[in-house]
Amino acid sequence: MVRTGSASVAAGPTLAVVAREAGVSVPTASKVVNGRQDVAPETRRRVTEALDRLGYVRRPRFDAAKAPRLVDLVVHSLENSWSGAVLHGVEEAAYDVGLDVVVSAGLARGRGGRPRRDWLDKLTVRGSAGVLFNLAELTESQYAWLDAHRIPFVMLDPVVEPPPGVVSVGAANWQGGVTATEHLLALGHERIAAIGGNRRMLCSGARVAGYRSALAAAGVPYRSEYVRHGGFDEAVAGRRMRELLELPEPPTAVFVCSDRMALGVYEALAERGVRVPEDISVVGFDDLPESRWAVPPLTTVRQPLAEMAATALRLLVRMMDGDHPESTRTELSTRLVERASTAPPPPAVEEPHRGRGETPRP
Repeated sequence: MVRTGSASVAAGPTLAVVAREAGVSVPTASKVVNGRQDVAPETRRRVTEALDRLGYVRRPRFDAAKAPRLVDLVVHSLENSWSGAVLHGVEEAAYDVGLDVVVSAGLARGRGGRPRRDWLDKLTVRGSAGVLFNLAELTESQYAWLDAHRIPFVMLDPVVEPPPGVVSVGAANWQGGVTATEHLLALGHERIAAIGGNRRMLCSGARVAGYRSALAAAGVPYRSEYVRHGGFDEAVAGRRMRELLELPEPPTAVFVCSDRMALGVYEALAERGVRVPEDISVVGFDDLPESRWAVPPLTTVRQPLAEMAATALRLLVRMMDGDHPESTRTELSTRLVERASTAPPPPAVEEPHRGRGETPRP
């Protein structure tokens, strides 16, 4: 299945119109459209801007049935263990079905941060039969381009809610937030904070919503000052933890919405001499290798990254073969991995009793 925004695509301008708009010959415009390298940079820029301005759509020149068994995997970054787990899952699933995979780190962007056509044009030139987007947020024009070229694609853990009809695979983030918070509640904690990721990211919002649901189900009042956002960044998460420690009544436990952020929380606590879990309990999310190496090893919610990636690849293969997924959203279950970073809250320190009018002792 390929998501299409409409039943048919308008004919659009011809290549001759694009060439005239850019002030070049039709053969030169054709070279740019087909990804040829023997074009001057300034000429390529003029033609590319004309293509975008006029909404030119180049029809695919390959038959999907005859296309090479090649797919593209676009990951947010290659510099973390998250991407390593995704690559592992895609590679194993691709090997099982005889696919080759081209890996790209992020979508290329042009002037002013606008998405460039280069990456998408090269996708068609090399004949990729499908695309997996991991932690990506596509623009309307990129969705339209993929639709017009009838290239099937699957979103793996999309940043925001994708348009209707887009196939995506993710984890049960809301349930993971519930599970993490219920674990802390069962240990006896009530002053439980949460450090979310990026506010606008789908997964972060669902995890924090699960945290709030678990508190409500347990009859524990929600305290807005206990919820901070760290943008999935270790240093920012550390600053948010320091802010929580400065509260008049600091939390005795914190649910951190990623393992990477939890490492930043660990560092902030160590700087203040706050012990984990004796003084404060910490739960992460992801179950990345770093969670096992932390001191103490981090209790965390495991989301099956490799399995998610493999599931997305298998769905993409079905779509490449013309199959229609029964559901556009697939969620894999999460589970708590209990380690040494959680324990019952420390005993409350009571103020000594003083009679009325009694002068406090020095």
